[in-house]
Amino acid sequence: MNDSLKDTAIAEVRQDDASPRQAPGEAKPRLRVVPILITLIVTAIAAALSWAMWNVYMAAPWTRDATVRAYVVTIAPQISGLIVKLPVLDNQLVHVDDLLMVIDPTNYRIAVKQAEAALDQAKATAQDAEAEYRRREKLTSLSTSTEEKQIYEAKALSTKAAVEQAAANLDQARVNLNRTEIRSPVNGHVTNIIAQLGDYAIAGQNKLSIVNIDSYWIDGYFEETQLASIREGDPVLIKLMGSTQILRGHVDSLARGIEVANAQPDAAGLAKVNPIFTWVRLAQRVPVRIHLDEHPKDVPLIAGMTATVQVDAKRPG
Repeated sequence: MNDSLKDTAIAEVRQDDASPRQAPGEAKPRLRVVPILITLIVTAIAAALSWAMWNVYMAAPWTRDATVRAYVVTIAPQISGLIVKLPVLDNQLVHVDDLLMVIDPTNYRIAVKQAEAALDQAKATAQDAEAEYRRREKLTSLSTSTEEKQIYEAKALSTKAAVEQAAANLDQARVNLNRTEIRSPVNGHVTNIIAQLGDYAIAGQNKLSIVNIDSYWIDGYFEETQLASIREGDPVLIKLMGSTQILRGHVDSLARGIEVANAQPDAAGLAKVNPIFTWVRLAQRVPVRIHLDEHPKDVPLIAGMTATVQVDAKRPG
């Protein structure tokens, strides 16, 4: 009796163990399909996004390799002398004809007076020589010889030339006196002042520079593969690094040449060609000049700043 009950219990346990093991076996094929489907969907989405980004990249060329540029005027005195006035400071805004520097004018004022005196003396000498020539010109050959007339005529011509030389010296002396005051030729910010009050300025030696605020532009360095999509006049969006405001401009021109290392000549004038060539060819970057259509006053422009630019594929108008 006990043995039969044991056998029945063991049979029931084996039946219970066998029945749940079959259910997971039937679900396994379904579970394996789900990851494959997810992978395929993600791959398709990534491919579609990549294709869309490529189309945007080619249709609307952009680059983060752009630089703010501006013309810089170097100020160097045209005469030498002691600096007696320096009314500007570094980074100060100046306007056209503002006084930047004054060189001691004492010696140059004296030079003007000396030149004026020399001119007066030359004029007097020339008048006397002209009068002597005119007197002898009226005399007959019995009173004076032809040779003597020619001598006085040459003397009169020589004194006239001396007057012209003295007048030129006076003009130069006055120009040098005017050059003692150095004024700004442009509107801009003074930068890189290396002069100090009391320094001795040497003619032709740079003493300060001015960044012309009316000359700002952007140089965008685009890969050569993008140049086919860029035309002069295309609108451009500009974002300066460190600023969230978008500036607007347009393509002004494309550079027509960049430096080529292999084109440099050697001592014999022959081109030096690099014998090493890797299998990876990197696209050259070509400068594209961008004109700023607007310059908000609250966005400071500094020559050398980094910018991101995007050329709009849509043609204006």
